[in-house]
Amino acid sequence: MFKRLASEALGLSDLGIIVSPQDYDKVDADDYLFHEDNEKIYFLIKSKKDEYCFTNLALIHVDGDSAVSSKRAIRRYDYSHHFIDNVSIETAGTIDRDVELKFTLLDVPAFSIDVRKNQLEQLKDIYKALHTIGRIQHRNAQARENVLPCLQALGAMHKITEVESEATLVKHYQALLHAVNTMALDRYHKRDFGDVFEKYLRS
Repeated sequence: MFKRLASEALGLSDLGIIVSPQDYDKVDADDYLFHEDNEKIYFLIKSKKDEYCFTNLALIHVDGDSAVSSKRAIRRYDYSHHFIDNVSIETAGTIDRDVELKFTLLDVPAFSIDVRKNQLEQLKDIYKALHTIGRIQHRNAQARENVLPCLQALGAMHKITEVESEATLVKHYQALLHAVNTMALDRYHKRDFGDVFEKYLRS
């Protein structure tokens, strides 16, 4: 009991704490943001070993080997490539000191982050944001899958012999390619989720 209390008093507990926005510039993750691309921190959980930094563009995980080592591994998971799924919160029992935020990212081992239970209300906000981001990602993925069948259907409606000239063919091809790329890479491939974080996270 004494060791546990001493560990918490010294800030060495393995339980994560939710860092206040005014302290974002003091965390390690801030050094790895793409400030040039207007990336900013919206939510950050810090434990004695790790930092879980949720920005508008990505999750940045500052992974520490141990509490007494200065060695860190910086892992970045952009939302444009890593879909969020299975978001959940496990609340604490009467004698538990923590609650757990759990979620998965595509092609990445599942995350389970212990946070002090007195910060549950704040954790509910990031739960809502992550769940919403995952829902948008999956909807957009379905929209992108619909692009190719639509393109094939359009192609079946026209015969190459109906094209007036090679220049006209090239013109139509370029216009169609631009439209497809706009749909697949821009309209239905959201990279910046700042609007979602701003909607659900309390100031």
